Amino acid sequence: MSDSPESFDDRKARASQWFSDLRDRIVAAFEGLEDSHAQGPLADQAPGRFEVTPTERKGPAGEDHGGGKMSVMRGGRVFEKVGVNISTVWGELAPRAQKAMAARGVPGMEQDPRFWASGISLVAHMQNPHCPAVHMNTRMFWTPQAWWFGGGADLNPCLEYDEDTAHFHAEMQCACDAHDPEYYARFKAWADEYFFIPHRGRARGVGGIFYDDLNTGDWEADFAFTRAVGAAFLPAYVPLIEKRRVQDWSEEDREAQLRHRGLYAEYNLVYDRGTKFGLETGHNADAVLMSLPPVAKWY
Repeated sequence: MSDSPESFDDRKARASQWFSDLRDRIVAAFEGLEDSHAQGPLADQAPGRFEVTPTERKGPAGEDHGGGKMSVMRGGRVFEKVGVNISTVWGELAPRAQKAMAARGVPGMEQDPRFWASGISLVAHMQNPHCPAVHMNTRMFWTPQAWWFGGGADLNPCLEYDEDTAHFHAEMQCACDAHDPEYYARFKAWADEYFFIPHRGRARGVGGIFYDDLNTGDWEADFAFTRAVGAAFLPAYVPLIEKRRVQDWSEEDREAQLRHRGLYAEYNLVYDRGTKFGLETGHNADAVLMSLPPVAKWY
């Protein structure tokens, strides 16, 4: 479904503001976890804080093509490394990116390669191996010929707990069921397929939901669903960290964590669509590669 660019100005602003507001809520919640961590092996360390760096995207002649914020916390009591990035960028897609969009069914890219994109992307790598790593993103994409939403969240523990997986999936299902009773099964299966690592013959974690190219023809409904996915993230994830952060861990647990991080890095560098798109469109490379773990191992 295509609308004139003018009719989307307010919608773009609303979407961009939502992603920014969600970023603020998550940053505050994560710093709150750092402040309240009074038990466990790293409780005597100072609580971690996010470092915020503005990002810019420049056009061929140096003109402003948007940007965002890269918020990264390193070496906290709970989070070894976590990034919460937002961006709103625009411009013209390069020929290679145009072909990629055309292959996905976006019409008219060769005639008018303009685009606008906004979203939030989050990846957390934890100090305690019992605390699962996590990924979440939601986004909106617009061209003069099409628009869509995408995103999701998936849990990536190195030491799996069935009850944690069940809780995370239940929160994702609640977000889906409130909008379409078919969404959860559909988007869970999509996540299982999307986050599978072919060269390892396994998934990178225990899944969640993933969706892309969501355009039902009702922008308000699709935006409301995307907001629901973003809003479900903290209730899905924070209780798991509050429960697991106080557990002791062994050197064997740490080894399992570092090896799992290697798996995560392989996926993001080889297969992840967002990583490829960010680098293809000239976005800040540090922000694009924020998802990589601080330390990992391969054998």
